[in-house]
Amino acid sequence: MRVLLVEDEPDLGTAIKWALKQEKYVVDWAQDGHEAWEYLQQQWTHYTVGIFDWMLPDIMGVELCRRLRQRQNLLPVLILTAKDRLQDKVMGLDAGADDYLVKPFEMEELLARLRALQRRSPVLPRQQLQVGPICLNYTDRTVYCQQADGRLEPVSLTNKEFQLLEYFMSHPQQIVTKDQLLSQIWEMEVEVGSNVVAAQIRLLRRKLAEKGCSDFIETLPSMGYRVHSIYAK
Repeated sequence: MRVLLVEDEPDLGTAIKWALKQEKYVVDWAQDGHEAWEYLQQQWTHYTVGIFDWMLPDIMGVELCRRLRQRQNLLPVLILTAKDRLQDKVMGLDAGADDYLVKPFEMEELLARLRALQRRSPVLPRQQLQVGPICLNYTDRTVYCQQADGRLEPVSLTNKEFQLLEYFMSHPQQIVTKDQLLSQIWEMEVEVGSNVVAAQIRLLRRKLAEKGCSDFIETLPSMGYRVHSIYAK
């Protein structure tokens, strides 16, 4: 799941991004409204939720909301602001925000509000995803590999490995290219080497193989990767 965070306060932005990454979100952090709008215009990048500060350089958070709604974009948006008057809350919601969180706030509340926004999204989130012998649980961010005797063996994954596996499992019949994975799993501002995708997939395969799921992801030379055809049904 990918989040667009738009926050111009460095300390707060760093803290929010860290908390989100601990929850296995992919986070693009823009520090002004113009940069955020460029992120939103990216053809291949699809966000699960947006967190917009109200007061931003160039384009304010409420204006970003207005632009999204004018384009019929239903991205759930949480507005962060120090403005706590009723009139300000009404203005933010009328601009198209889905929720409103007044600074200062506890990180646990922000995470809870994000989960609530996802539940209210037009596309209801899944609690669990299963493809072949692999089961991915969204509730507690765990992954299990089903053994021949029916036992579920837990697979310990890093955030990036979890995100990669989730993407493959969400597109089980699709050939996924390296560029698609880079655009969906890696943050915009991160410079990645040419072999980073292959290296991460190699690590993921190794962990799955240790639990008896060695052939889950296959490589299609000159094309990309996909869930092995015996599971992609």
